[in-house]
Amino acid sequence: MSMARSETANNLHVAVLPSPGMGHIIPLFNLANRLATDHGCHVSYLNITAEASAAQTQLLTSPNLPPNLHIVHIPPAKQPTHLPQEEQSTLAFTRLCHIVDDNLRELKSILLHLGKPKALIIDIFCTQAFEVCKQLSIPVYTFYTASAALFAFSLYLPVMDREIIDCEFVDLPEPIRVPGCSPIRTEDLITQVTNRKIEEYKWFLFHSSRLPMAAGTLLNTWNEFEPITLKAIKENPFYHQIPAPPIYPIGPLIKETEPITKSGAECLAWLDSQPPESVVFVALGSGGSLTELQLTEVAWGLELSGQRFIWVIRAPSDVDPTAAFFKAGDTDSDDPRTFLPAGFVERTKGVGHLVSSWAPQAKVLGHRSTGAFWSHCGWNSTLESMTYGVPMIAWPLYAEQRMNASVLVEDIGVAVKPAVDPGMGEVVTREEIKRVVSKIIESEEGKAMRRKARELSQSAAKALNSSGNGSSYESLVRLVHKWKANQV
Repeated sequence: MSMARSETANNLHVAVLPSPGMGHIIPLFNLANRLATDHGCHVSYLNITAEASAAQTQLLTSPNLPPNLHIVHIPPAKQPTHLPQEEQSTLAFTRLCHIVDDNLRELKSILLHLGKPKALIIDIFCTQAFEVCKQLSIPVYTFYTASAALFAFSLYLPVMDREIIDCEFVDLPEPIRVPGCSPIRTEDLITQVTNRKIEEYKWFLFHSSRLPMAAGTLLNTWNEFEPITLKAIKENPFYHQIPAPPIYPIGPLIKETEPITKSGAECLAWLDSQPPESVVFVALGSGGSLTELQLTEVAWGLELSGQRFIWVIRAPSDVDPTAAFFKAGDTDSDDPRTFLPAGFVERTKGVGHLVSSWAPQAKVLGHRSTGAFWSHCGWNSTLESMTYGVPMIAWPLYAEQRMNASVLVEDIGVAVKPAVDPGMGEVVTREEIKRVVSKIIESEEGKAMRRKARELSQSAAKALNSSGNGSSYESLVRLVHKWKANQV
């Protein structure tokens, strides 16, 4: 186990603990980096190495880490839980929870070896740390890596579980009315609560019910992006009665730097030669996969639209939309020609650029040639798109992505969502894809979305402004001052 003690007695020592999956690892790494560089903290980043993806390893072995940010590698558990064979290829969330449960058995000894940090910031699926840290008198804060809206829903979930006993939540006749928040349509509910009989739901309820145990919750959002929800959590009596922990909106925290591979450099060079705001960037997150039929329709739709595109492409999976969750950054050995329509690569040469598995997303979104982001609407991707002022084509796949997509399309007005064709088994047809892609790049409605996204980009920059009392910057400053005041 690789460890490093705090080097300077005067430096505030904070530990950060993410759960597996790049959607969790990246935001907690961004927070650790911010604490180290902007606030002078000594940060120990606890890295669960079991089933680590190539992207995870590449990120956490970068030679350019701040000198006061140390990666503490937790070796794989000697006796991991063995999931039934039928679960090994599905339900990534259940697998994630077992990995965390197995690999936090030595957390107490790790924290003692590190000299008992003054605070531990955990991912929402690492709540086993509460009992350990209570023994050590270390305050625990959660960093909720999804939206404030999902945080409010998670606080309300134990009430729903107690009061709704005769049916599944997805079968309720009315939308879910989380106190003080916008209603959630049942078809938009997070995947993990759609079947209360399976282990996935029990894990999500377990961690959600423990959120009030935190000394505080950091949220990767900002006041102007989710004003109604943030106000509700602070003021609505329901959250006071729980009681909900104090909240600290500190976002948007996104990747500021990332390693550039050879394929990533080629991707950026291709972008350099394209007209401004002309390219659709197609990337469905670190774990997203399409079925074979849907991938074929996407290819034809892009080609028929005639619009420029970058497509981060993976081999299709007809079994599980999260098939790539634990394989982020792996080099796809399959030639795209083997699963794309015959002649697609040749016909779209010059108009399109294919990238295997992983691309420098933040760099692409920040490029002048990028005009739209075709995204799964994971929260990290949503924040990156808004930070750079890029409108979105919403293509939710799993987890809370349908909730995010609905908010982006209906409430904020920065995204368009393709309509599925029920006659094709919920597949989006090539004609619909052609329509949506052309709309977001060429139409007046697309231009209006771009203007709204730019307004949010400006408000995000203002929230993070360190010299102009940015709300998110000051929120993190208050928390760091609180930790420093409690130092002995």
